[in-house]
Amino acid sequence: MADEPLELGEISLSDWHAHTDKMAEVGFLTIARRLPSLIRQAMGMAWRASPRDTLATVSLNLLGGVFTAFGLLATTGVLNALFSEGPTPDRVRAALPSLILVATAAALRTAVTAGAGWAQARLTPQVARLTEERLYGLTSRVELVSYDDPAFHDSLQRARLRGVSVADTVVTSAIDVVTAAVGIAAVAGVLGVLHPVLLPLLLLAVLPDAWAAVRSARMRYTTMFALIPVIRRKWITADLLAERDPAAEVRSFTMRGFLLRMYDAVARAEQEVMLRLARRQTVAKLVGEALGGLGSGLVYVALGILLALGAIPLAVAGTAVLAIRSGSQSLANLMYATNRLYEEGLYFTDFVEFCADAERRQPDPSRSPAPERFERISARDLTFTYPGSDEPALRGVSVEIKRGEVIAFVGENGSGKTTLAKILSGLYEPDTGSVLWDDVDLRLVSPEDLRLRTAVIAQDHTRWPLNARYNITMGTGKGEPALHAAAAVAGADEVIAELPHGYRTLLDRRFKDGHELSGGQWQRIAVARGFHRDAQLLICDEPTAALDARAEHALFERIRHHSDGRTVLLITHRLASVRYADRIYVLRHGEVTEQGDHETLMTLDGLYAELYTLQASAYR
Repeated sequence: MADEPLELGEISLSDWHAHTDKMAEVGFLTIARRLPSLIRQAMGMAWRASPRDTLATVSLNLLGGVFTAFGLLATTGVLNALFSEGPTPDRVRAALPSLILVATAAALRTAVTAGAGWAQARLTPQVARLTEERLYGLTSRVELVSYDDPAFHDSLQRARLRGVSVADTVVTSAIDVVTAAVGIAAVAGVLGVLHPVLLPLLLLAVLPDAWAAVRSARMRYTTMFALIPVIRRKWITADLLAERDPAAEVRSFTMRGFLLRMYDAVARAEQEVMLRLARRQTVAKLVGEALGGLGSGLVYVALGILLALGAIPLAVAGTAVLAIRSGSQSLANLMYATNRLYEEGLYFTDFVEFCADAERRQPDPSRSPAPERFERISARDLTFTYPGSDEPALRGVSVEIKRGEVIAFVGENGSGKTTLAKILSGLYEPDTGSVLWDDVDLRLVSPEDLRLRTAVIAQDHTRWPLNARYNITMGTGKGEPALHAAAAVAGADEVIAELPHGYRTLLDRRFKDGHELSGGQWQRIAVARGFHRDAQLLICDEPTAALDARAEHALFERIRHHSDGRTVLLITHRLASVRYADRIYVLRHGEVTEQGDHETLMTLDGLYAELYTLQASAYR
């Protein structure tokens, strides 16, 4: 089987390379037309990050261009003095004032360039921090239903995976573009002062190299675009060989040899393409350098003709040669920075557009505070449809919950139990209908304030990479008695007693001295988290999914005792655990089909009785 041909299937385009096709298709003029907008956006971000460092970077780079021009003009004075008639010592003495000016200009240019580099180095981490804080400040506040919207999720992934990471690069590239443009302007200004005919010579000397740079960059973009499937497959295979999650099955099914063969196949394919790219880029570079040499030769011929005709003095010709070489370097920098700015700017635009969309999804900050407590929660004629779905998850649902009651939602998978619980707790807003805490409509209250009065124990709880204390308290400072009481009610105190450092134990094995818990132990921590909240409404969504029978029974007993004076909403498939609930709502296809206590529902002989009987028969 070792020689069996490998089937290297395709996977959807990764977010990291989402815009590579655009880079492969556009020309340099298209890039140039978009530059002003990108530079404006980048400099706006830089200004918000640090006005002082932005101003210092731009102004010092401009000064560097001024000193470059000044130094080139002063060079003309040096050459005039050296090329004049007379004894050599006299010519050297005559050139000294201009030499001092050249040295001063060079020293000042070095100083301001170093200062600009220092300011730019300071600016980069500030821009990175600003963009990260902006992104995560928005993502942590958008309405929860946004995460069920595929379009929002896709734009979030692009903004997060690439948009944030390139923000500092976009600012750096924008500054590099401005710096290179200033350098070219300085050289062009000098040549214009020396003689107008020298400006076309500048283009003649630098355009071949510029063409080679653009050609080489375009080759790389198109090649990398073609390689995306190969690179993606290599990354996926590398993760299978190196990540923790698949490690057990890689060994159990002896996948090592197969995966290494697959990795070698895609790695060799990538290697062959990159070798061909290197050859093509070398050819382009040689052609560019040959054309550049031809252009330089024509420049020297043209300068020779101008000298022969007496159109320019020898000193001006010497200065022109230095200026053209400086302009060539600046143009090469401009081409590189422009290509980089446009490419990264596409991903930066993703970030900007995502932030604008996320701003529109923020809750209204002018809402009133939530009620401190309630006597009754009532939901009236609720309907709700998830984004992108054709079928509603809830259809005309009405329920009522009184303070201190234990209410159960039961039903088959996909019946709408968890969706209804999220609406009652204010995590989702219904499409139609209303949820009232007494007489207060939840649409009118602050979601953040409302969530302080609710607690959720979820089946798919988060395993926070924090210590045991923070996994229960979630950063709240209620003191040791509240912490220990919540852990004891949930049975998490027994788990923590076995940890090497107690509540200070880090619950993540990826870190030094970290400790890993079993699924049932994590479930107890999550339950303690919900109890520690000490909220008016406690929602338990399959809280015993990872517990054994003894632990499950003990937990439900604790919930019943802990609910004294509190309102508990229980969602579970374990119907033996809900028979003591004050009221049971049975949901089917997004509708409440039955309601009542256990005895009433068994008498109805409907869906609840059927499900309860099926579960009970398994224990006979």
